[in-house]
Amino acid sequence: MKTVAYHNLGCKVNSYEMDAMLQALRQKGYQIVAFDEKADIYIVNTCTVTNIADRKSRQMLHRAKKTNPEGIVVAVGCYVQTDPRAVEADSAVDLIIGNNRKKDLVEILENYLNGVQSACVIDINRTSEYEEMRLTSTTEHTRAYIKIQDGCNQFCTYCMIPYARGRVRSRKKQDVLAEIRGLVAAGYKEFVLTGIHISSYGMDLQEGQEEALLALIRAIDAIGGVERIRLGSLEPRIVTETFAAGLAAIKHICPHFHLSLQSGCGSVLKRMNRHYTPEEYLQKVDLLRGAFAHPAITTDVIVGFPGETQEEFEASRQFVEAVRFYEMHIFKYSSRKGTKAAEMPSQVSEAAKNARSGVLQELARRDSNVFRSYYLGRNVEVLFEEKKEIEGKVYWLGHTREYVKVAVPDCGKALENQLVTGKVTGFLGDEVIIMAQ
Repeated sequence: MKTVAYHNLGCKVNSYEMDAMLQALRQKGYQIVAFDEKADIYIVNTCTVTNIADRKSRQMLHRAKKTNPEGIVVAVGCYVQTDPRAVEADSAVDLIIGNNRKKDLVEILENYLNGVQSACVIDINRTSEYEEMRLTSTTEHTRAYIKIQDGCNQFCTYCMIPYARGRVRSRKKQDVLAEIRGLVAAGYKEFVLTGIHISSYGMDLQEGQEEALLALIRAIDAIGGVERIRLGSLEPRIVTETFAAGLAAIKHICPHFHLSLQSGCGSVLKRMNRHYTPEEYLQKVDLLRGAFAHPAITTDVIVGFPGETQEEFEASRQFVEAVRFYEMHIFKYSSRKGTKAAEMPSQVSEAAKNARSGVLQELARRDSNVFRSYYLGRNVEVLFEEKKEIEGKVYWLGHTREYVKVAVPDCGKALENQLVTGKVTGFLGDEVIIMAQ
């Protein structure tokens, strides 16, 4: 029996695809071991979102070869897709597999073991095929991520993903539903719809994007055993009055919406090639807040984008302060070779990026605590996930529908994958609220 070690880099889509590759390997009799163990085969699912991601991908490939110089090192995914010649020329790498070929990993690997090699990196920009993969279980025990689409047509000036993932390709609704039915039978209750750009779901299926995504969510909602449906990152433009009302009418939808912002300054958004203004973005937030009682609105913000002046940063800061997000993921702009932004003048210093990031991090902590404080004295429904010791006491931890982390003292009853409703009595540290048993 051959052993396989793996390391996954990057986004939730990569995690989903890694789970699918591991599932296929297990079904063929391979034994999965830890990445730092000596193995026959090493698989690194790479990322290319920044130059740093490329470097981390190379580091993991070299670490694998160093752990076992005789082992077969397989580089898979986005870094491979964007620079196949460089990866193929790397002495640490034995086999490369690009995107849309991950489903064929076992076949490609076994052909290689038998001395047969074939082209394993396609022209991702010329395919309209969605790479169908289906999970029967995931590395998480209570929450399953479901990939519903691939590719992106947005071409933001800082982003390489359209070149790594190709154009938008939507998964057939019946395939999504079949996967979820299987995972419900395996005990999963919460499902997170993910993809490279899920707001584009359906644009290649001769349907309106808004209606196609709503129709898919409604069909998932009707599956017995589904208790929660959570959405991955949404593009602000998909949120219309009809879309917000349609979501609010779906029983199991979680009122937790990640609306990608990137900057609260209009001139910076234009340089980023983002197709909305701050004012339009705020309208979308208001639509969701009008449709749901207390929705969690989360976002991403980039500081130090090329040319961002102190005045532009201050406009962005004032905007995000006015929106009052539940959570902000704050990124310091990182140049990516091959993107338009990398060639823009007036690159911002690291010192300025650090200072601006610190300002927004502090604002994010404050607003996040305000959002959580809303639940003090209120009843919440929690899906519990794990047991953990905190400050010498054992607690069960889980999340509300708004993705607020909740703890309850362990009283000897197993709560994993159980939905429990109770009253919030206070805070346990800065980021966790505590619920009475």
